[in-house]
Amino acid sequence: MLLHVHPQNPQARQIKTIVEHLQKGGIIIYPTDTIYGLGCDIFQHKAIEQICRIKQVDPQKAQLSFICHDLSDLSTYTKQISTPVYRMLKQYLPGPYTFILPASKEVPKILKSKKDTIGLRVPDNEIARTIIRELGHPILSASLPGDMVEEYTDPELMHDNFHKLVDIVVDGGIGGMIPSTIVDCTDDEPVVIRQGLGEWVG
Repeated sequence: MLLHVHPQNPQARQIKTIVEHLQKGGIIIYPTDTIYGLGCDIFQHKAIEQICRIKQVDPQKAQLSFICHDLSDLSTYTKQISTPVYRMLKQYLPGPYTFILPASKEVPKILKSKKDTIGLRVPDNEIARTIIRELGHPILSASLPGDMVEEYTDPELMHDNFHKLVDIVVDGGIGGMIPSTIVDCTDDEPVVIRQGLGEWVG
């Protein structure tokens, strides 16, 4: 199903449809402030496994991350973080960044890396954040499989390519082509491990 959702004022009816599918273990392709992503409810194990199958990766190695509504989710899904790290996150989020942080016990095992970390994002995108707010907890964020970046900007093309694998393609307009900047915050000093759309001044 291809659902057109208004980028600034997402229609409540469309959001409700998306949330209901997520709660039933559905998989969506949805817009962020960078590229479109594959998503599901973080508590739906079968959906997570299905996303890993689509990407042909092992869940433990898949480097999946969470999309959160705001920083209040941090205290639930990450271990205690220092005040300087929290201030830094506040400075950069919402925005095109993924922060690698120590995972708390609330993070489903299937999503933790071997190092017991989790990637967290708060995108500057009204559609993604409205879906998460209505769902009541984060959704999984995974990049689409393959390297055809151009095809991952147009929701109609994505629908043509993936409609058999996902339940809903959320059309929030043409997406970007540059992924988020990934910053590892598990050591004393933050380290950029992928330079993406987000400028990093450290």
